Amino acid sequence: MQYDPIKRSLGKVFNKTPFLRRLFYKLLDILLLRSWHVRKELRLWARKKAGQGRMNILDAGSGFGQYTYFMSGLSPDTSILAVDVKDEQIADCNAFFNSIHGKNVLFEKADLTTFTKQAYFDLILSVDVMEHIAEDEKVFSNFYDSLAKDGILLISTPSDQGGSDVHDHDHGESFIDEHVRDGYNIGDIREKLSKAGFSRSEASYTYGRPGQLGWKLSMKYPIRMLNASKLLFVFLPFYYLVTFPLTLVFNYFDLYTKHKSGTGLLVKAWK
Repeated sequence: MQYDPIKRSLGKVFNKTPFLRRLFYKLLDILLLRSWHVRKELRLWARKKAGQGRMNILDAGSGFGQYTYFMSGLSPDTSILAVDVKDEQIADCNAFFNSIHGKNVLFEKADLTTFTKQAYFDLILSVDVMEHIAEDEKVFSNFYDSLAKDGILLISTPSDQGGSDVHDHDHGESFIDEHVRDGYNIGDIREKLSKAGFSRSEASYTYGRPGQLGWKLSMKYPIRMLNASKLLFVFLPFYYLVTFPLTLVFNYFDLYTKHKSGTGLLVKAWK
């Protein structure tokens, strides 16, 4: 299934005014379970770093810029560089942040397989990116080189326990066509990070049973609907009116439950 065309269509709708852009970010934060897990980790990191001076952050694969927007509000002592390979995403994000007078935030086009900024960043965030890149070991090496001493890499990506919904009984392939891999094995990604030079790493499952149910309600079924016909966009508010309370409950339980297995991974690695 083609996910990018849907994202582009939604981006055009919510990019008309700064208010709509902020509303879009808020909706993504609520509906996307990965955002719940990532924002929880980012808050913990920001609290630990409070009072330690300016922190440099790389949003590696910034997309719509929702995580850059969130991180820019965590502390005035942050400088964020957000990079992506798509020109339209970079242009849209720079226009939005300029319109709201966003300080210490810059969006640039960059290829993560070649991008480095030697020993510079205190935090590198990579959300739903690595499953799109075949040369992942090169990217992990670039991340390591770009981190300052004691810097941390935070990754959210599908796992091999059914990431991208490849274990769907109705379909024999990835739900998202743009993925070059269906998901990471915990041992495999930690081994690759160690090979890149990271001193230690941790990995935990996200999207356990509650999260999988919430994802189907909040993302999978609506995306399939929109792929069938863009005209169905007008029915989305009514659909979410019914499913939204259930999605919140499922996401909450996923966030505060330790999962033995799950279709997502949250990975942390230290230089």
